[in-house]
Amino acid sequence: MKQLVPSDIEAYAETYSMPESSVCRALREETHRTMQYPQMLVGPLEGAFLKMMTQLVGAKRILEIGMFTGYSALCFVEALPEDGTVITCDIDEKAAAVARRYIAQSPFGSKISIRMGPALDTLRMLDGPFDLIFIDADKTNYFNYYRRSLDLLAPNGVLLIDNVLWSGEVLKQPPPDESTAAIQELNRAVSADPRVTAVLVTIRDGILVVKRAVK
Repeated sequence: MKQLVPSDIEAYAETYSMPESSVCRALREETHRTMQYPQMLVGPLEGAFLKMMTQLVGAKRILEIGMFTGYSALCFVEALPEDGTVITCDIDEKAAAVARRYIAQSPFGSKISIRMGPALDTLRMLDGPFDLIFIDADKTNYFNYYRRSLDLLAPNGVLLIDNVLWSGEVLKQPPPDESTAAIQELNRAVSADPRVTAVLVTIRDGILVVKRAVK
């Protein structure tokens, strides 16, 4: 993933944002040591943003589409109230094994439920509403995840979609690959959808923040 924000600026922002927990820090360090694509982990600054969004929404029930090694799920659960829960989806057993170890170490880990298998299959079996939904899985299915997430989203809920700048590749025409094309399609679809209002936030690789439009 291309660094869109200068690393010294990102480090400065991290310094003045809420800190990561010791469990998250250890997980981040192991992910970078052992996983083939460690850049898939959201990292401290985006993790702090996810915590803040959880608190601002007053979320109690969160759905995550794409867990990887569990960093973002831990960020969510650390910001939840006592009766809050996170359902997280993934298909990568190797990454999930890492996630399970660190979730077990967290004092909040019992609030996280992992659903393995294709995310669209999992989503078909879930019932809403969810107060916050985070999409961070395979990019070619982003529009399908968005469409199903709107069905599951609480009336005052917030939908967060990660990697919507895709290392700046979204600026290229024609798109160089299927993932870029899918993200471009998703960004256009959300912007044109009268049911929602959105802002694309330039944290890390871009986060699309979506909520239902006020009628």
